[in-house]
Amino acid sequence: MGTGSESESDANANGWGRARGLVVKTVVLIGGAFLLKRLTKSKTRWDHARIVADALTGEKFSREQASRDPDNYFNIRMVTCPAAEMVDGSKVLYFEQAFWRTPQKPFRQRFYMVKPCPKELKCDVEVNSSAIREVEEYKNFCDRSKDQRPLPEEVIGDIGEHLTTVYLRRCDRGKRCLYEGSSPPGGFPNSWNGATHCTSELAVLKNNEIHTWDRGYDDDGNQVWGVKEGPYEFKPAPNSSFNDMFSPLNFPPPLSMEKKIEGSFVLQE
Repeated sequence: MGTGSESESDANANGWGRARGLVVKTVVLIGGAFLLKRLTKSKTRWDHARIVADALTGEKFSREQASRDPDNYFNIRMVTCPAAEMVDGSKVLYFEQAFWRTPQKPFRQRFYMVKPCPKELKCDVEVNSSAIREVEEYKNFCDRSKDQRPLPEEVIGDIGEHLTTVYLRRCDRGKRCLYEGSSPPGGFPNSWNGATHCTSELAVLKNNEIHTWDRGYDDDGNQVWGVKEGPYEFKPAPNSSFNDMFSPLNFPPPLSMEKKIEGSFVLQE
C-alpha cells in the first residue's frame, strides 16, 4: 500500500494533468474561433475592387481557345498592369491586346478604372474603360521599365473619352467564376462599322483567367462587329516552348482576314 505522501503526490499530478488539458482545450477553442472569424470575415467594397484589379493584371493569352476553334478565335496576347491611382482610391490599369507574334504592335489600347460599385447599385465592382489621349506614348507600357513609362500624373491627364462600364457581382457558390457582369441594358454609344451601340461582358475566374465579350449592334439590333460564338478566354501566360513559337496559331493572319479580326474587337477610336 502507498503512503499518504504518495497519494497526495498522485492527486496533485492528476490535478495538474487535468488543468493542463483544460488549458490546451481552451487554447485550441480560442484559436479555432479566431481562425473561423478570419475565414468568415466579410470582404469590404475595396477588397472586391482589389481582387478584380489583381486578377486583370498580368500577361494572358487565348491560345487554348484558338487551338480548339481556330476558325473563330485567334491567339491574342492581353497584358494589363497598374498605371496610376485616382484620388478616390480607384485603380487605373493600362490594357492592351496584340497578336502573339507582334506584341510590339497592339491593336487595342485602353485605360481601365477599377473601383467599388456605388452603394445604390446591386453590384460589387465597377470597371470603366476609357480611350487614351496620347495613345502612341503608351505602346508596350507594361513591358517597359518603370522609369521609361509615363508618370502616374501623366496617365491621369491622358484618360480620354469614357467608352464602357461593366458592373460585376460576386458569383454564386459552386460556379466556376468569382465575379461576372456586363454593361447596363442598352450598352454604350458606338459608331464603328455601322454600329449605334455596343455591349461588354466580363468574367473573372479562378487562377486569374479572364473572359471578355464585346459586341456592336445597329439600330435594328443586328450584330455588326464582335465575335458571335462566345467570349474570348484569356489564361495566364504558360511556360512557352521552342515548338510553341512556330505554331500557326502564333503568326499574324493574312491580310484577307483583317476585316474579320477587326470585327472581333473595338479598335482605336
